[in-house]
Amino acid sequence: MKKTAVILILAMIVILSCGIAWFYFKKHEPENDLTLYGNVDIRQVSLAFENSGRIKSLQVQEGDHVKQGQALAELDTSALVIQKKQAEAQLIIQQQAILTQNEGARPEEIVQAKAQIASAQAELNKASKALQRLLALNSSSAGKAISQQEVDAAQSNQNVAQASVKERQANLDLLLQGARKEDREATKAQYQATKANLESIQYQLTQAVLRSPTDAVIRTRLQEVGDMTNAQKAVYTLALTNPKWVRVYANEAQLNRIHLGDVAQIYRDSLPDQPIHGEIGYIASVAEFTPKTVQTEDIRTSLVYEVRVYVQDPNDQLKMGQPVKVDIQPTASSIQEKK
Repeated sequence: MKKTAVILILAMIVILSCGIAWFYFKKHEPENDLTLYGNVDIRQVSLAFENSGRIKSLQVQEGDHVKQGQALAELDTSALVIQKKQAEAQLIIQQQAILTQNEGARPEEIVQAKAQIASAQAELNKASKALQRLLALNSSSAGKAISQQEVDAAQSNQNVAQASVKERQANLDLLLQGARKEDREATKAQYQATKANLESIQYQLTQAVLRSPTDAVIRTRLQEVGDMTNAQKAVYTLALTNPKWVRVYANEAQLNRIHLGDVAQIYRDSLPDQPIHGEIGYIASVAEFTPKTVQTEDIRTSLVYEVRVYVQDPNDQLKMGQPVKVDIQPTASSIQEKK
């Protein structure tokens, strides 16, 4: 009986010692993990057409996952197609004008111009001879055989014939010299203007298709087929799937336990046993008043610092605005600072 009592006393002493040791070490053990509460945040993009027009088609719905460069919507381009054909035809005309100026007059045109000069010269010779005959006759008859009116008419015919020869000769000179430098430059400038107009129309045709700038999820569809739209009216709102982060707020005491690169686990109320991995990627350098979205009572009226926990969420489990709990595991350096 005495032996049993001794054993019981020794057992009690051992249990008591273990309890005291556990309490002592538990009391002095640093609280490494830090729990904060926040909401999931995602960047958004509002997509609108660059040009005005009527929406011809919409290819995606709200909630659809889209890839970078994927076509999302298209405008009616019937008018642009007609304008493109007109610009292409005008460009051909300008190209032919440049070729004509570079090549100069054709041999047949020069032969024709020389023939016209010969014809005009023949008319001049005829008019000159007629005038000489009238003058001789007038002189021999002392002005009685013909009237002065007939002499004046003959003189006028000779002048007209001389002018015609000069005109034909000038036309031949122009053909031989070709277009002036100024005319060539003006034609080239018109060609460049027409080409630029065609390129502008082609660019507008490419912009008539609205494409996703990055991988994302369609958050809202703001217009429908048949609506008139412009650059100020968004057609879709996209939620970017990367980067994705949780926005939490830490007070002054908690801030000293958080460092960039600290590992964190994000817990959702719906799946508390399936944490999502993340790490501290941003710590604000300026304090602000506690936002209304922060739910913890002890920091509602405090100045806090924004902290972003960047997460890897390839399966898109976290949704924008979703409330979550964040357990932050400080690095060895932050634990040492606390000690």
